[in-house]
Amino acid sequence: MRARNYLLPTLRDAPADAELISHALLVRAGFIKRVSAGVYVYLPLGLRVLNKVANIIREEANAAGGIELLMPTLIPFALLAETGRDKVPVLYKTRDRTDREFALGFTHEEVITDVIRTFVRSYRQMPLCLYQIQTKFRDEPRPRGGLIRAKEFSMFDAYSFDTNPQDVDIIYRKMRAAYERMFARMGLDVLVCEAESGDIGGSDNHEFMVIAPAGEDSVLLDETAGVAANAERCDIGGEYALADPSSAAVEIVDTPGARTVAEVTTMLGVEPKMLVKTLLVKAGDRKIAALIRGDRELNPFKLARRLGVDKISMMDAQEVHTTTGADVGFAGPIDLGNCEIIADKEIAEMNDFVVGANQNDKHYIHASHGRDFQVSSFQDIRIAVDGDVSLTGGTLREVRGIEVGHIFKLGTKYSAAMGASFDDGSGHLEPIIMGCYGLGLGRSMQSVAEVSHDDNGIIWPISISPFEAVVIPANASEQAQIDAAEKIYVELLAAGIDVLLDDRPDRPGAKFKDADLMGFPLRIVCGRGVADGTVEIKWRSEAQSRNIRIDAAPRHVASEIQEARKKFA
Repeated sequence: MRARNYLLPTLRDAPADAELISHALLVRAGFIKRVSAGVYVYLPLGLRVLNKVANIIREEANAAGGIELLMPTLIPFALLAETGRDKVPVLYKTRDRTDREFALGFTHEEVITDVIRTFVRSYRQMPLCLYQIQTKFRDEPRPRGGLIRAKEFSMFDAYSFDTNPQDVDIIYRKMRAAYERMFARMGLDVLVCEAESGDIGGSDNHEFMVIAPAGEDSVLLDETAGVAANAERCDIGGEYALADPSSAAVEIVDTPGARTVAEVTTMLGVEPKMLVKTLLVKAGDRKIAALIRGDRELNPFKLARRLGVDKISMMDAQEVHTTTGADVGFAGPIDLGNCEIIADKEIAEMNDFVVGANQNDKHYIHASHGRDFQVSSFQDIRIAVDGDVSLTGGTLREVRGIEVGHIFKLGTKYSAAMGASFDDGSGHLEPIIMGCYGLGLGRSMQSVAEVSHDDNGIIWPISISPFEAVVIPANASEQAQIDAAEKIYVELLAAGIDVLLDDRPDRPGAKFKDADLMGFPLRIVCGRGVADGTVEIKWRSEAQSRNIRIDAAPRHVASEIQEARKKFA
Protein backbone atom coordinates (compact mmCIF):
# COMPACT_ATOMS: atom_id res chain seq x y z
CA MET A 1 0.00 0.00 0.00
CA ARG A 2 1.26 3.46 -0.89
CA ALA A 3 0.62 6.23 1.63
CA ARG A 4 0.31 8.89 -1.08
CA ASN A 5 -2.98 7.28 -2.19
CA TYR A 6 -4.15 6.24 1.29
CA LEU A 7 -6.20 7.98 3.99
CA LEU A 8 -3.92 8.70 6.96
CA PRO A 9 -5.61 11.55 8.85
CA THR A 10 -3.35 12.02 11.88
CA LEU A 11 -4.00 14.77 14.43
CA ARG A 12 -1.56 16.73 16.57
CA ASP A 13 -3.85 17.14 19.58
CA ALA A 14 -6.08 14.72 21.47
CA PRO A 15 -9.86 15.17 21.07
CA ALA A 16 -11.57 17.03 23.89
CA ASP A 17 -13.90 14.13 24.68
CA ALA A 18 -11.14 11.51 25.05
CA GLU A 19 -11.23 10.06 28.57
CA LEU A 20 -8.68 7.29 27.99
CA ILE A 21 -5.19 7.42 26.52
CA SER A 22 -6.13 4.68 24.08
CA HIS A 23 -9.17 6.64 22.88
CA ALA A 24 -7.02 9.72 22.25
CA LEU A 25 -4.36 7.69 20.44
CA LEU A 26 -6.81 5.89 18.16
CA VAL A 27 -8.33 9.23 17.13
CA ARG A 28 -5.01 11.05 16.76
CA ALA A 29 -3.45 8.18 14.78
CA GLY A 30 -6.38 8.11 12.34
CA PHE A 31 -7.90 4.76 13.31
CA ILE A 32 -11.37 5.95 14.31
CA LYS A 33 -13.55 9.04 13.97
CA ARG A 34 -16.44 10.00 16.22
CA VAL A 35 -19.78 10.57 14.47
CA SER A 36 -21.90 10.88 17.61
CA ALA A 37 -21.60 9.90 21.26
CA GLY A 38 -20.81 6.19 21.24
CA VAL A 39 -20.83 5.94 17.43
CA TYR A 40 -17.57 5.70 15.47
CA VAL A 41 -16.25 5.28 11.95
CA TYR A 42 -13.46 2.73 11.59
CA LEU A 43 -11.08 4.56 9.26
CA PRO A 44 -8.90 2.45 6.92
CA LEU A 45 -6.16 1.77 9.48
CA GLY A 46 -8.72 0.96 12.16
CA LEU A 47 -10.58 -1.41 9.88
CA ARG A 48 -7.36 -3.25 9.05
CA VAL A 49 -6.78 -3.85 12.77
CA LEU A 50 -10.41 -4.87 13.32
CA ASN A 51 -10.24 -7.35 10.44
CA LYS A 52 -7.05 -8.89 11.80
CA VAL A 53 -8.68 -9.28 15.20
CA ALA A 54 -11.66 -10.94 13.48
CA ASN A 55 -9.36 -13.33 11.59
CA ILE A 56 -7.72 -14.48 14.83
CA ILE A 57 -11.13 -15.01 16.41
CA ARG A 58 -12.39 -17.01 13.43
CA GLU A 59 -9.33 -19.23 13.35
CA GLU A 60 -9.59 -20.10 17.04
CA ALA A 61 -13.38 -20.46 17.03
CA ASN A 62 -13.17 -22.82 14.06
CA ALA A 63 -10.40 -24.82 15.76
CA ALA A 64 -12.66 -25.20 18.81
CA GLY A 65 -15.44 -26.65 16.64
CA GLY A 66 -17.43 -23.50 15.98
CA ILE A 67 -19.51 -23.05 12.82
CA GLU A 68 -20.04 -19.56 11.44
CA LEU A 69 -23.40 -18.12 10.42
CA LEU A 70 -24.82 -14.62 10.23
CA MET A 71 -28.02 -13.53 11.95
CA PRO A 72 -30.10 -10.44 11.16
CA THR A 73 -29.73 -7.07 12.80
CA LEU A 74 -33.54 -6.65 12.89
CA ILE A 75 -35.09 -8.84 15.60
CA PRO A 76 -38.92 -9.17 15.75
CA PHE A 77 -40.22 -8.09 19.13
CA ALA A 78 -42.29 -11.25 19.23
CA LEU A 79 -39.11 -13.29 19.66
CA LEU A 80 -37.89 -11.12 22.55
CA ALA A 81 -41.31 -11.30 24.18
CA GLU A 82 -40.99 -15.10 24.41
CA THR A 83 -38.21 -14.67 26.96
CA GLY A 84 -39.45 -11.44 28.54
CA ARG A 85 -36.56 -9.39 27.14
CA ASP A 86 -38.69 -7.01 25.09
CA LYS A 87 -38.45 -4.48 27.95
CA VAL A 88 -34.65 -4.38 28.19
CA PRO A 89 -33.81 -0.65 28.57
CA VAL A 90 -30.90 -0.58 26.08
CA LEU A 91 -33.03 -1.70 23.12
CA TYR A 92 -33.22 0.40 19.98
CA LYS A 93 -36.74 0.02 18.60
CA THR A 94 -38.20 0.58 15.15
CA ARG A 95 -41.32 -0.29 13.16
CA ASP A 96 -41.80 -1.29 9.56
CA ARG A 97 -44.48 0.08 7.23
CA THR A 98 -47.00 -2.49 8.52
CA ASP A 99 -46.39 -1.22 12.08
CA ARG A 100 -44.63 -4.43 13.06
CA GLU A 101 -42.14 -3.73 15.85
CA PHE A 102 -38.47 -4.72 15.70
CA ALA A 103 -35.38 -4.22 17.85
CA LEU A 104 -31.87 -3.68 16.58
CA GLY A 105 -29.82 -6.66 17.72
CA PHE A 106 -28.25 -6.07 21.13
CA THR A 107 -27.50 -9.78 21.48
CA HIS A 108 -28.91 -12.83 19.68
CA GLU A 109 -29.96 -15.55 22.15
CA GLU A 110 -33.57 -15.51 20.97
CA VAL A 111 -32.70 -15.58 17.27
CA ILE A 112 -30.24 -18.47 17.57
CA THR A 113 -32.67 -20.40 19.79
CA ASP A 114 -35.34 -19.95 17.13
CA VAL A 115 -32.93 -21.38 14.55
CA ILE A 116 -32.16 -24.38 16.73
CA ARG A 117 -35.78 -25.16 17.62
CA THR A 118 -36.56 -25.17 13.90
CA PHE A 119 -33.80 -27.49 12.74
CA VAL A 120 -32.53 -29.53 15.72
CA ARG A 121 -34.83 -32.30 16.94
CA SER A 122 -32.62 -35.17 18.14
CA TYR A 123 -29.78 -35.71 20.56
CA ARG A 124 -27.83 -37.08 17.59
CA GLN A 125 -27.52 -33.55 16.15
CA MET A 126 -25.60 -32.24 19.15
CA PRO A 127 -23.31 -30.93 20.49
CA LEU A 128 -23.31 -27.84 18.28
CA CYS A 129 -21.53 -24.50 18.49
CA LEU A 130 -22.59 -21.69 16.16
CA TYR A 131 -21.06 -18.23 16.02
CA GLN A 132 -21.16 -14.91 14.20
CA ILE A 133 -19.20 -11.67 14.03
CA GLN A 134 -21.72 -8.89 13.70
CA THR A 135 -22.61 -5.33 14.67
CA LYS A 136 -24.57 -4.91 17.89
CA PHE A 137 -26.62 -1.91 19.04
CA ARG A 138 -27.20 -0.83 22.64
CA ASP A 139 -28.65 2.47 23.76
CA GLU A 140 -26.01 3.04 26.42
CA PRO A 141 -27.01 5.85 28.79
CA ARG A 142 -23.37 6.90 29.25
CA PRO A 143 -21.18 5.89 26.31
CA ARG A 144 -17.56 6.50 27.22
CA GLY A 145 -13.96 5.77 26.37
CA GLY A 146 -14.24 5.56 22.61
CA LEU A 147 -14.76 1.91 21.65
CA ILE A 148 -14.81 0.72 25.28
CA ARG A 149 -18.50 1.53 25.80
CA ALA A 150 -20.16 2.39 22.52
CA LYS A 151 -23.72 2.35 21.21
CA GLU A 152 -22.73 0.46 18.08
CA PHE A 153 -19.94 -2.12 18.17
CA SER A 154 -18.60 -5.23 16.51
CA MET A 155 -18.99 -8.42 18.53
CA PHE A 156 -18.19 -12.12 18.30
CA ASP A 157 -21.02 -14.12 19.82
CA ALA A 158 -21.13 -17.90 19.90
CA TYR A 159 -23.82 -20.23 21.20
CA SER A 160 -23.44 -23.88 22.15
CA PHE A 161 -26.17 -26.53 22.34
CA ASP A 162 -25.85 -29.74 24.34
CA THR A 163 -27.92 -32.54 25.79
CA ASN A 164 -26.29 -32.94 29.21
CA PRO A 165 -24.16 -31.01 31.73
CA GLN A 166 -21.07 -33.07 30.93
CA ASP A 167 -21.08 -31.95 27.30
CA VAL A 168 -21.76 -28.38 28.42
CA ASP A 169 -18.58 -28.52 30.51
CA ILE A 170 -16.57 -29.84 27.55
CA ILE A 171 -17.50 -27.03 25.15
CA TYR A 172 -17.26 -24.44 27.95
CA ARG A 173 -13.68 -25.50 28.66
CA LYS A 174 -12.89 -25.53 24.94
CA MET A 175 -14.22 -22.02 24.46
CA ARG A 176 -12.43 -20.72 27.55
CA ALA A 177 -9.16 -22.10 26.18
CA ALA A 178 -9.97 -20.67 22.73
CA TYR A 179 -10.53 -17.24 24.28
CA GLU A 180 -7.21 -17.40 26.08
CA ARG A 181 -5.49 -18.20 22.77
CA MET A 182 -7.39 -15.42 20.97
CA PHE A 183 -6.28 -12.78 23.43
CA ALA A 184 -2.71 -14.07 23.59
CA ARG A 185 -2.50 -13.81 19.80
CA MET A 186 -3.77 -10.23 20.00
CA GLY A 187 -0.99 -9.43 22.45
CA LEU A 188 -3.30 -9.11 25.46
CA ASP A 189 -2.65 -10.53 28.91
CA VAL A 190 -6.06 -11.32 30.37
CA LEU A 191 -7.23 -12.21 33.83
CA VAL A 192 -10.03 -14.79 33.86
CA CYS A 193 -12.54 -13.76 36.53
CA GLU A 194 -15.70 -15.22 37.97
CA ALA A 195 -18.52 -12.88 37.03
CA GLU A 196 -22.22 -12.11 37.22
CA SER A 197 -24.41 -12.95 34.24
CA GLY A 198 -26.52 -9.78 34.32
CA ASP A 199 -29.44 -9.58 31.88
CA ILE A 200 -28.16 -12.56 29.85
CA GLY A 201 -28.87 -14.98 32.70
CA GLY A 202 -27.40 -18.39 33.36
CA SER A 203 -25.19 -19.96 36.00
CA ASP A 204 -21.42 -20.30 35.71
CA ASN A 205 -19.73 -17.55 33.78
CA HIS A 206 -16.34 -15.90 33.46
CA GLU A 207 -15.10 -12.54 32.26
CA PHE A 208 -11.80 -11.92 30.53
CA MET A 209 -10.26 -8.76 31.93
CA VAL A 210 -7.39 -6.66 30.68
CA ILE A 211 -5.86 -5.07 33.75
CA ALA A 212 -5.53 -1.32 33.21
CA PRO A 213 -5.78 1.61 35.65
CA ALA A 214 -8.43 3.20 33.41
CA GLY A 215 -10.64 0.09 33.42
CA GLU A 216 -14.28 0.60 34.41
CA ASP A 217 -14.61 -2.75 36.21
CA SER A 218 -13.39 -3.53 39.71
CA VAL A 219 -11.65 -6.89 40.01
CA LEU A 220 -10.69 -8.56 43.28
CA LEU A 221 -7.60 -10.73 43.05
CA ASP A 222 -6.19 -13.26 45.51
CA GLU A 223 -2.68 -13.55 44.09
CA THR A 224 -1.63 -16.30 46.52
CA ALA A 225 -4.47 -18.60 45.47
CA GLY A 226 -4.41 -17.40 41.86
CA VAL A 227 -8.15 -16.64 41.74
CA ALA A 228 -9.98 -13.50 40.67
CA ALA A 229 -13.57 -12.30 40.49
CA ASN A 230 -15.46 -9.25 39.39
CA ALA A 231 -16.39 -7.18 42.44
CA GLU A 232 -20.07 -7.93 41.72
CA ARG A 233 -19.36 -11.66 42.01
CA CYS A 234 -16.56 -11.86 44.57
CA ASP A 235 -17.42 -13.76 47.73
CA ILE A 236 -15.83 -12.77 51.03
CA GLY A 237 -14.32 -15.34 53.37
CA GLY A 238 -13.52 -15.22 57.04
CA GLU A 239 -15.45 -16.17 60.15
CA TYR A 240 -17.47 -13.85 62.38
CA ALA A 241 -18.52 -13.87 66.02
CA LEU A 242 -21.72 -12.37 67.40
CA ALA A 243 -21.01 -9.28 69.48
CA ASP A 244 -22.62 -8.79 72.88
CA PRO A 245 -25.17 -5.96 73.03
CA SER A 246 -23.94 -2.45 73.76
CA SER A 247 -23.86 -1.38 77.40
CA ALA A 248 -25.54 1.87 76.35
CA ALA A 249 -29.32 1.83 75.96
CA VAL A 250 -30.74 2.46 72.53
CA GLU A 251 -31.90 6.06 72.17
CA ILE A 252 -33.92 7.90 69.54
CA VAL A 253 -32.53 11.26 68.40
CA ASP A 254 -33.61 14.01 66.02
CA THR A 255 -31.93 14.09 62.60
CA PRO A 256 -33.95 16.75 60.73
CA GLY A 257 -33.57 16.46 56.97
CA ALA A 258 -30.69 13.97 57.23
CA ARG A 259 -31.36 11.09 54.84
CA THR A 260 -28.00 10.04 53.43
CA VAL A 261 -25.15 8.32 55.25
CA ALA A 262 -23.02 11.45 54.90
CA GLU A 263 -25.76 13.72 56.24
CA VAL A 264 -26.64 11.52 59.22
CA THR A 265 -23.06 10.76 60.29
CA THR A 266 -22.01 14.39 59.95
CA MET A 267 -24.97 15.53 62.06
CA LEU A 268 -24.29 12.90 64.75
CA GLY A 269 -20.51 13.20 64.66
CA VAL A 270 -19.82 9.51 63.94
CA GLU A 271 -17.93 7.68 61.21
CA PRO A 272 -19.92 6.10 58.34
CA LYS A 273 -18.79 2.63 59.46
CA MET A 274 -20.76 3.18 62.70
CA LEU A 275 -24.05 3.50 60.81
CA VAL A 276 -26.03 0.52 59.50
CA LYS A 277 -28.09 1.12 56.37
CA THR A 278 -31.47 -0.59 56.05
CA LEU A 279 -32.20 -1.29 52.38
CA LEU A 280 -35.70 -2.54 51.60
CA VAL A 281 -36.02 -4.97 48.70
CA LYS A 282 -38.50 -7.40 47.21
CA ALA A 283 -37.79 -11.00 46.27
CA GLY A 284 -41.01 -12.19 44.71
CA ASP A 285 -43.63 -11.89 47.44
CA ARG A 286 -41.02 -11.62 50.20
CA LYS A 287 -40.10 -8.30 51.80
CA ILE A 288 -36.50 -8.14 52.88
CA ALA A 289 -34.61 -5.61 54.97
CA ALA A 290 -30.93 -5.90 54.04
CA LEU A 291 -28.54 -4.41 56.59
CA ILE A 292 -25.19 -3.06 55.37
CA ARG A 293 -22.52 -1.01 57.10
CA GLY A 294 -22.72 2.65 56.14
CA ASP A 295 -19.44 2.68 54.22
CA ARG A 296 -20.31 -0.47 52.23
CA GLU A 297 -22.51 -1.22 49.22
CA LEU A 298 -25.16 -3.91 48.90
CA ASN A 299 -24.47 -6.56 46.28
CA PRO A 300 -27.94 -7.35 44.85
CA PHE A 301 -26.63 -10.38 42.94
CA LYS A 302 -25.25 -11.94 46.12
CA LEU A 303 -28.44 -11.20 48.04
CA ALA A 304 -30.51 -12.81 45.28
CA ARG A 305 -28.32 -15.93 45.42
CA ARG A 306 -28.60 -16.09 49.21
CA LEU A 307 -32.39 -15.86 48.87
CA GLY A 308 -32.50 -18.49 46.12
CA VAL A 309 -34.10 -16.18 43.53
CA ASP A 310 -33.03 -14.94 40.10
CA LYS A 311 -33.14 -11.29 41.07
CA ILE A 312 -34.37 -8.79 43.62
CA SER A 313 -35.75 -5.28 43.20
CA MET A 314 -35.50 -2.23 45.43
CA MET A 315 -38.74 -0.94 46.93
CA ASP A 316 -39.87 2.38 45.49
CA ALA A 317 -40.63 5.42 47.68
CA GLN A 318 -44.31 4.53 48.11
CA GLU A 319 -43.49 0.92 49.08
CA VAL A 320 -40.89 2.15 51.58
CA HIS A 321 -43.44 4.48 53.16
CA THR A 322 -46.07 1.74 53.32
CA THR A 323 -43.59 -0.65 54.95
CA THR A 324 -41.96 1.73 57.43
CA GLY A 325 -44.38 4.64 57.84
CA ALA A 326 -41.53 6.99 56.91
CA ASP A 327 -39.89 8.46 53.84
CA VAL A 328 -36.82 7.04 52.11
CA GLY A 329 -33.72 7.60 54.23
CA PHE A 330 -35.24 6.80 57.63
CA ALA A 331 -35.83 3.04 57.44
CA GLY A 332 -34.39 0.93 60.24
CA PRO A 333 -34.63 -2.60 61.66
CA ILE A 334 -36.12 -1.74 65.07
CA ASP A 335 -39.89 -2.36 65.23
CA LEU A 336 -39.89 -3.07 61.50
CA GLY A 337 -42.87 -5.36 61.00
CA ASN A 338 -43.63 -7.65 58.09
CA CYS A 339 -40.00 -7.79 56.91
CA GLU A 340 -37.38 -10.51 57.04
CA ILE A 341 -34.08 -9.02 58.23
CA ILE A 342 -30.88 -10.26 56.60
CA ALA A 343 -27.65 -8.60 57.69
CA ASP A 344 -24.25 -8.65 56.12
CA LYS A 345 -22.01 -10.85 58.26
CA GLU A 346 -19.84 -7.83 59.00
CA ILE A 347 -22.75 -6.47 61.06
CA ALA A 348 -22.56 -9.50 63.41
CA GLU A 349 -19.48 -8.08 65.13
CA MET A 350 -21.01 -4.62 65.62
CA ASN A 351 -22.80 -3.73 68.87
CA ASP A 352 -23.19 0.06 69.04
CA PHE A 353 -24.39 1.69 65.87
CA VAL A 354 -26.84 4.13 64.29
CA VAL A 355 -29.96 3.00 62.42
CA GLY A 356 -33.05 4.66 61.01
CA ALA A 357 -36.04 4.95 63.35
CA ASN A 358 -38.85 4.41 60.79
CA GLN A 359 -39.93 7.97 61.56
CA ASN A 360 -39.17 11.02 59.50
CA ASP A 361 -36.21 13.05 60.78
CA LYS A 362 -35.25 10.53 63.47
CA HIS A 363 -32.58 7.85 64.00
CA TYR A 364 -31.59 5.48 66.80
CA ILE A 365 -28.15 5.55 68.39
CA HIS A 366 -26.50 2.77 70.47
CA ALA A 367 -28.49 0.11 68.59
CA SER A 368 -27.54 -3.57 68.93
CA HIS A 369 -28.82 -6.65 67.14
CA GLY A 370 -30.19 -9.44 69.31
CA ARG A 371 -31.35 -6.91 71.90
CA ASP A 372 -33.13 -4.21 69.88
CA PHE A 373 -34.06 -6.30 66.84
CA GLN A 374 -33.63 -9.84 65.60
CA VAL A 375 -31.68 -10.80 62.47
CA SER A 376 -32.96 -13.81 60.51
CA SER A 377 -29.45 -14.60 59.23
CA PHE A 378 -26.01 -13.07 58.75
CA GLN A 379 -24.79 -13.51 55.17
CA ASP A 380 -22.14 -12.22 52.82
CA ILE A 381 -24.31 -9.74 50.88
CA ARG A 382 -22.02 -6.76 50.21
CA ILE A 383 -19.65 -5.81 47.41
CA ALA A 384 -16.12 -6.96 48.18
CA VAL A 385 -13.40 -4.32 48.49
CA ASP A 386 -9.63 -4.18 48.63
CA GLY A 387 -8.29 -5.80 51.80
CA ASP A 388 -11.20 -8.20 52.36
CA VAL A 389 -10.47 -11.84 53.14
CA SER A 390 -10.85 -14.28 50.24
CA LEU A 391 -12.58 -17.64 50.49
CA THR A 392 -9.15 -19.31 50.65
CA GLY A 393 -8.06 -17.09 53.55
CA GLY A 394 -5.86 -14.76 51.52
CA THR A 395 -6.15 -11.01 51.12
CA LEU A 396 -8.09 -9.59 48.18
CA ARG A 397 -6.37 -6.90 46.14
CA GLU A 398 -8.45 -4.59 43.96
CA VAL A 399 -7.34 -3.85 40.41
CA ARG A 400 -9.15 -2.14 37.55
CA GLY A 401 -10.00 -4.04 34.40
CA ILE A 402 -11.47 -3.67 30.92
CA GLU A 403 -13.85 -6.51 30.10
CA VAL A 404 -13.03 -7.83 26.64
CA GLY A 405 -14.88 -11.16 26.74
CA HIS A 406 -17.57 -12.99 28.70
CA ILE A 407 -18.65 -16.63 28.60
CA PHE A 408 -21.82 -18.08 30.17
CA LYS A 409 -23.48 -21.37 30.94
CA LEU A 410 -27.05 -20.41 30.08
CA GLY A 411 -28.64 -23.71 31.05
CA THR A 412 -32.22 -23.96 29.76
CA LYS A 413 -33.21 -20.32 30.37
CA TYR A 414 -33.87 -19.63 26.67
CA SER A 415 -34.58 -23.11 25.35
CA ALA A 416 -37.29 -23.79 27.96
CA ALA A 417 -38.94 -20.43 27.37
CA MET A 418 -38.92 -20.87 23.58
CA GLY A 419 -39.62 -24.58 23.32
CA ALA A 420 -36.25 -25.66 21.92
CA SER A 421 -36.30 -29.34 22.84
CA PHE A 422 -34.69 -32.57 21.67
CA ASP A 423 -35.72 -36.21 21.61
CA ASP A 424 -33.45 -38.03 24.07
CA GLY A 425 -33.75 -41.30 22.14
CA SER A 426 -36.56 -42.77 24.20
CA GLY A 427 -39.29 -40.48 22.93
CA HIS A 428 -38.99 -37.96 25.75
CA LEU A 429 -38.52 -34.27 24.92
CA GLU A 430 -35.95 -32.38 26.99
CA PRO A 431 -34.95 -28.71 26.78
CA ILE A 432 -31.61 -28.12 25.08
CA ILE A 433 -28.81 -26.92 27.36
CA MET A 434 -27.13 -23.78 26.06
CA GLY A 435 -23.92 -21.79 26.47
CA CYS A 436 -23.09 -18.27 25.29
CA TYR A 437 -19.72 -16.72 24.47
CA GLY A 438 -19.23 -13.01 23.70
CA LEU A 439 -16.14 -10.99 22.75
CA GLY A 440 -15.87 -7.31 21.83
CA LEU A 441 -13.63 -6.73 18.80
CA GLY A 442 -13.38 -2.96 19.14
CA ARG A 443 -12.86 -3.23 22.89
CA SER A 444 -10.06 -5.71 22.34
CA MET A 445 -8.46 -3.46 19.73
CA GLN A 446 -8.60 -0.41 22.00
CA SER A 447 -7.44 -2.42 25.02
CA VAL A 448 -4.23 -3.24 23.17
CA ALA A 449 -3.65 0.48 22.63
CA GLU A 450 -4.48 1.15 26.30
CA VAL A 451 -1.81 -1.22 27.66
CA SER A 452 0.73 -0.99 24.81
CA HIS A 453 1.82 2.58 24.08
CA ASP A 454 4.44 5.15 24.96
CA ASP A 455 4.71 8.92 24.77
CA ASN A 456 5.06 8.73 20.99
CA GLY A 457 2.02 6.60 20.21
CA ILE A 458 0.66 3.06 19.98
CA ILE A 459 2.88 -0.04 19.99
CA TRP A 460 0.91 -2.69 18.09
CA PRO A 461 1.80 -6.38 18.27
CA ILE A 462 2.67 -7.59 14.80
CA SER A 463 -0.38 -9.90 14.76
CA ILE A 464 -2.93 -7.07 14.57
CA SER A 465 -0.93 -4.05 13.44
CA PRO A 466 -2.51 -2.35 10.40
CA PHE A 467 0.81 -2.85 8.58
CA GLU A 468 3.72 -4.98 9.74
CA ALA A 469 6.31 -2.56 8.39
CA VAL A 470 6.61 0.91 6.93
CA VAL A 471 9.26 1.96 4.41
CA ILE A 472 10.12 5.67 4.51
CA PRO A 473 12.23 7.54 1.93
CA ALA A 474 13.51 10.33 4.16
CA ASN A 475 13.99 12.92 1.43
CA ALA A 476 11.16 12.90 -1.08
CA SER A 477 13.30 14.91 -3.52
CA GLU A 478 16.28 12.52 -3.40
CA GLN A 479 15.84 9.98 -6.22
CA ALA A 480 18.32 7.46 -4.82
CA GLN A 481 16.36 7.27 -1.57
CA ILE A 482 13.07 6.94 -3.46
CA ASP A 483 14.51 4.14 -5.62
CA ALA A 484 15.87 2.26 -2.61
CA ALA A 485 12.54 2.54 -0.81
CA GLU A 486 10.65 1.35 -3.88
CA LYS A 487 12.96 -1.67 -4.27
CA ILE A 488 12.59 -2.73 -0.64
CA TYR A 489 8.83 -2.15 -0.71
CA VAL A 490 8.28 -4.28 -3.83
CA GLU A 491 10.46 -7.12 -2.56
CA LEU A 492 8.76 -7.14 0.85
CA LEU A 493 5.36 -7.35 -0.84
CA ALA A 494 6.62 -10.29 -2.89
CA ALA A 495 7.78 -11.97 0.32
CA GLY A 496 4.26 -11.73 1.78
CA ILE A 497 4.96 -8.86 4.18
CA ASP A 498 2.12 -6.45 4.95
CA VAL A 499 3.98 -3.23 4.23
CA LEU A 500 3.21 0.45 3.71
CA LEU A 501 5.38 2.72 1.56
CA ASP A 502 5.24 6.24 2.99
CA ASP A 503 5.80 8.10 -0.27
CA ARG A 504 4.04 11.28 0.88
CA PRO A 505 5.90 14.52 0.08
CA ASP A 506 6.14 15.40 3.78
CA ARG A 507 9.13 16.27 5.96
CA PRO A 508 11.06 13.25 7.34
CA GLY A 509 10.32 14.21 10.94
CA ALA A 510 6.58 14.25 10.28
CA LYS A 511 6.75 10.78 8.70
CA PHE A 512 8.77 9.40 11.61
CA LYS A 513 6.31 10.86 14.14
CA ASP A 514 3.35 9.41 12.21
CA ALA A 515 4.99 5.99 12.07
CA ASP A 516 5.46 5.99 15.84
CA LEU A 517 1.98 7.38 16.48
CA MET A 518 0.35 4.73 14.26
CA GLY A 519 2.47 2.05 15.93
CA PHE A 520 3.85 0.11 12.95
CA PRO A 521 6.07 -2.65 14.39
CA LEU A 522 9.05 -2.18 12.05
CA ARG A 523 10.35 0.94 10.33
CA ILE A 524 12.77 0.96 7.41
CA VAL A 525 14.24 4.40 6.64
CA CYS A 526 15.99 5.10 3.37
CA GLY A 527 18.01 8.21 4.27
CA ARG A 528 21.50 9.55 3.83
CA GLY A 529 22.97 6.08 4.29
CA VAL A 530 21.61 5.11 0.88
CA ALA A 531 24.62 6.89 -0.63
CA ASP A 532 26.80 4.34 1.20
CA GLY A 533 24.51 1.40 0.32
CA THR A 534 22.72 1.13 3.69
CA VAL A 535 19.27 1.69 5.17
CA GLU A 536 18.15 2.02 8.77
CA ILE A 537 15.77 -0.44 10.42
CA LYS A 538 14.16 -0.10 13.84
CA TRP A 539 11.53 -2.03 15.74
CA ARG A 540 8.91 0.19 17.34
CA SER A 541 9.52 -1.35 20.75
CA GLU A 542 13.30 -0.77 20.58
CA ALA A 543 15.23 2.41 21.35
CA GLN A 544 18.05 1.99 18.83
CA SER A 545 18.05 1.56 15.06
CA ARG A 546 20.43 -0.60 13.00
CA ASN A 547 22.04 -0.14 9.62
CA ILE A 548 21.83 -2.88 7.01
CA ARG A 549 22.90 -3.23 3.40
CA ILE A 550 20.19 -2.28 0.89
CA ASP A 551 20.53 -5.48 -1.10
CA ALA A 552 20.13 -7.60 2.07
CA ALA A 553 17.37 -5.51 3.62
CA PRO A 554 14.27 -7.17 2.08
CA ARG A 555 15.40 -10.69 2.95
CA HIS A 556 16.58 -9.69 6.42
CA VAL A 557 13.43 -7.71 7.25
CA ALA A 558 11.17 -10.50 5.97
CA SER A 559 13.03 -13.01 8.12
CA GLU A 560 12.69 -10.87 11.28
CA ILE A 561 8.99 -10.30 10.66
CA GLN A 562 8.33 -13.98 10.05
CA GLU A 563 10.13 -14.77 13.30
CA ALA A 564 8.08 -12.12 15.15
CA ARG A 565 4.85 -13.64 13.81
CA LYS A 566 5.64 -16.94 15.52
CA LYS A 567 5.10 -15.35 18.93
CA PHE A 568 1.43 -14.81 18.06
CA ALA A 569 0.75 -17.93 15.98
